[in-house]
Amino acid sequence: MTASITASTKIKKLKVLLVVEQCNPEWFSVPLEGYCYYEGIAKYADVTLVTHERNKAALDKVHPDRKIIYIYESEFIKKYARFAEIVSKIGNKVIWPLFNTLIYPVYAEFNRRVHRQFKSEVEQGTYDLVHAVTPMMPRYPVKIVKACDKTPFIFGPVNGGVPFPEGFGKVANQEFAYLNFLRAIGRYFIPGYRRTYEKAAHVLAGSSYTYGMIKDLFTIQKERLELFYENGIKSSFLKEAKKPKDTDQPVNLLFVGRLVPYKGADMLLEALGKLDKSLRTKFKVTIVGDGSERETLEQIVDKYQLRDQVHFAGWVTQDDTLKYYSEADVFCFPSVREFGGAVVLEAMANGLPCVVVNNGGIGEYVTEKTGYKIDPVSREYVIDELTKCIPVIIKDENLRLSMSAAAIDYVSGFTWDAKAKDIIDIYNKVLDRNN
Repeated sequence: MTASITASTKIKKLKVLLVVEQCNPEWFSVPLEGYCYYEGIAKYADVTLVTHERNKAALDKVHPDRKIIYIYESEFIKKYARFAEIVSKIGNKVIWPLFNTLIYPVYAEFNRRVHRQFKSEVEQGTYDLVHAVTPMMPRYPVKIVKACDKTPFIFGPVNGGVPFPEGFGKVANQEFAYLNFLRAIGRYFIPGYRRTYEKAAHVLAGSSYTYGMIKDLFTIQKERLELFYENGIKSSFLKEAKKPKDTDQPVNLLFVGRLVPYKGADMLLEALGKLDKSLRTKFKVTIVGDGSERETLEQIVDKYQLRDQVHFAGWVTQDDTLKYYSEADVFCFPSVREFGGAVVLEAMANGLPCVVVNNGGIGEYVTEKTGYKIDPVSREYVIDELTKCIPVIIKDENLRLSMSAAAIDYVSGFTWDAKAKDIIDIYNKVLDRNN
């Protein structure tokens, strides 16, 4: 009798107002992450999504019948956004600290309109919770928190603020890091910034660095701040551990990322060029991605006569990267400043041991069982350490296979579905605490 009652009883889904300004299944980075959070949470909760009109065409293709509210922007803001994009570029290179500062009015209009449209519903208790997933940068406020006196407000995962390592001053200058003082503008001059964090029922920090930064900046009780890694992976990326290779087959090394200074592809190529030439028949390298450093990287390849070993695949779609992950044996990603590092999780899901620089999110994913972490002492130090660990992992197949299995085991908890279930658990925890 009990079993039949349990089986026939429907558990009421939580009613959630999910604010995801950047939410687009066809784009990359934060918009794609925002969409993956929405898609996952919507499986387990009664979700009303609030997002920007720029995402409508893509969302209508995959979810034409869902409760999605689009916030439209004024003609002035559309023109201003184009202006901000133009003045934040030098050639084809974006000055990100300047762009993220100038583009704030675009978000601010969205933020105000969400508050105006949903203020009454939230105050009347229409929703069990309000959750703002984006913006993920920890520098913008969320105005709807003003209406959340009775309804718990959850923010995050927010992630960012990771500095360039001291030994990489030249790379930092190439990425205009001297303009990072602009980040403080939000903390001191944008209305509602402190209130967003200090009134939130729960804040999710996307990395250990951001967790510490939020803890230092705001008055937040320990139980209201939680480490919740930003990135996830599609279930389709999870593969079986790598199998032994034939002895005459080269070990395939893989790099996936934008070809910009801080991603470190140049350090990888420099290290490979310095290896004993007897190793050259034992490895191949594929570089997936494109960017301003492509020509420089090709010059390094020519300098060390690595044309037979290195293949530039160019830009490919996220799904197409699966082909390269499946054909690879080791993932080499010596980026010196990553907030999340989704490509590392994707590589691990495909059973690839990872060689990374220990700064930001990627250093938190890789352990001694799943790869190598190199401290970001200096460019020369990283190159030297790469020349030490890469030959070991090329020569020692048992080590590679062990790391492959450990990587898959570790990353299995990072699927978007698993993360969505964790979010639902957090919702229930917050509601229990507030009752």
